[in-house]
Amino acid sequence: MLVLIIGLVVFLGIHSVSIVAPHWRSATIARLGEKPWKGLYSLAAGVGLALVIVGYGLARQHPIVVYSPPVGLRHFVLLLMVPTVVLVELRLRRLRTTVELLTLLPLVLPPIALVVGVRSVLAWAPDYFLNTPLAQAFFALQKPSLPWILVLVYVILALPFVYRALDAGVRGADLRTLTEAARSLGASWPRVLVSVVLPVLRTSVLNASFLTFALVLGEFTIASILGFETFPVWILKISGDDPQLSVSVSVLSLGVTWGLLLLISALDRRRGTKETS
Repeated sequence: MLVLIIGLVVFLGIHSVSIVAPHWRSATIARLGEKPWKGLYSLAAGVGLALVIVGYGLARQHPIVVYSPPVGLRHFVLLLMVPTVVLVELRLRRLRTTVELLTLLPLVLPPIALVVGVRSVLAWAPDYFLNTPLAQAFFALQKPSLPWILVLVYVILALPFVYRALDAGVRGADLRTLTEAARSLGASWPRVLVSVVLPVLRTSVLNASFLTFALVLGEFTIASILGFETFPVWILKISGDDPQLSVSVSVLSLGVTWGLLLLISALDRRRGTKETS
């Protein structure tokens, strides 16, 4: 496992130099020359890839649990990401690159690995914590009527898309000037967030909501493995008995998705027309 981790650090690290340290990269290229830099870059990437291959083979012989996602969080994705994006833009600009890298983690981690880890943690309730408050909490997270554990996993999956949609809106608006003006007039931070930030980011919030809706509407693997009957799982379930109904519902869902996309585009154009006039 150590060889695999070192290989991942080397391979991903050399490919992240342009993101994390662009000035150092430019200075190194100017000092060494373009061809020597490309040679060192290729060598480091090749060594990292070789270590990943060898380390993966060794890790399969003695597998261990690398990551177990927390199951106690109940934050909704927009409620979590809107204040985070605004805080990074106004107060923590130096951490922008770090936050971007953190939001990319769900794309690096395969969904099947994520759901297997979640299911393994949930299995601890009857195996190790039976008749304890922790077991009751684990069981509550898995209630079919309101599966909070499924909400949590979908929040993790949607983070990269939601963050980038909101970040694009934040970068296109002068939030610093607007928030400072509102604060100078005596508005509290919650009032600024509701009355100033959200109207400015309305289109971005709609885009983020649409992306989350599309992701949840089409996600099948995680819900099926965790044993919840979501919309895609239900379509597969009825496809054997009533294939026409399953096809009709699938086409209808596609139409609803396109309708939402057109609605967001129309609202965006309408807002742009009002601002221009």
